[in-house]
Amino acid sequence: MGVDMKRILVFVFTLFTFAQSVDAQTFFNSQFNRRFLVSGGSGISSYFGDLNSPRDILDPSLNIDGAILFMAHPQVGIKTEYIFFRLAGADNDKNKPVHLTRNLSFKGNNHEITVSGQYNFITNGSRFYQRQPFNAYVFTGVGVNIFTPWATLDGKLYRLRPRQTEGRRYARATPVIPVGAGIKVMINPFFNVVLEGGYRKTFTDYLDDVSTVYIDNSSFDDPISAKLADRGPEVGASLREAGSIRGNPNKKDAYFILSAKVEFYLPPEIINIEKLQNKMPRRKKPANRRRRR
Repeated sequence: MGVDMKRILVFVFTLFTFAQSVDAQTFFNSQFNRRFLVSGGSGISSYFGDLNSPRDILDPSLNIDGAILFMAHPQVGIKTEYIFFRLAGADNDKNKPVHLTRNLSFKGNNHEITVSGQYNFITNGSRFYQRQPFNAYVFTGVGVNIFTPWATLDGKLYRLRPRQTEGRRYARATPVIPVGAGIKVMINPFFNVVLEGGYRKTFTDYLDDVSTVYIDNSSFDDPISAKLADRGPEVGASLREAGSIRGNPNKKDAYFILSAKVEFYLPPEIINIEKLQNKMPRRKKPANRRRRR
């Protein structure tokens, strides 16, 4: 329970408070069906790669997300979602002494955008307020993750991608395939509370800047890059020979996100622009006046 976890709890509490205060309108004021939902939430994320321990299932790293969901059918929805989250891993974990002399570590900021299909196990009613008080769903889709790994050296932060610690420059974005499930509980006609977990398959091995082998440490022009590439000397180990194993390129990195969210059914007027325009008062054109001769 670090600073990030405290921020998560404060953020979720604020969302719940907002959900109760915004619902000032009564149920009877809603005469039209609502098929668009917006959601916001926060939670924790976990990274799976060369620098995580097999015992690290969930890490208390911050994530914040926002999404819009369109219910195309009482059981099927299409969701567009943005998530900001952090991932981290380090060799100086007491659970993996075999990697202590490698001594690598990273923290990463990630921006994920996905489009996914959602299938509800229980059919909702024809109107949004006729939905079930409890439902469960599964989802999958496609997306992209823009990631920035960095590390701390002598008290300073350095971005790792520009350093080319393994002698190559990798892309800063990767396609992702989200797969997961969730449960939602109706708290009133307009709001749901949601708990969702999802695994992300990626197509990169560089979320943590570790993938293949060490290169000749003397080939670096920048001494900072040389230190970040091989951090064994910091713990008394010798520099690794070129070609020594640094990571496992045969297994791509992945991550898991667990979030608590609040969903709100948008009034149809917000989405129906044409209807809004028809309701707006129009200015009368001034009558044409004849010019005096």
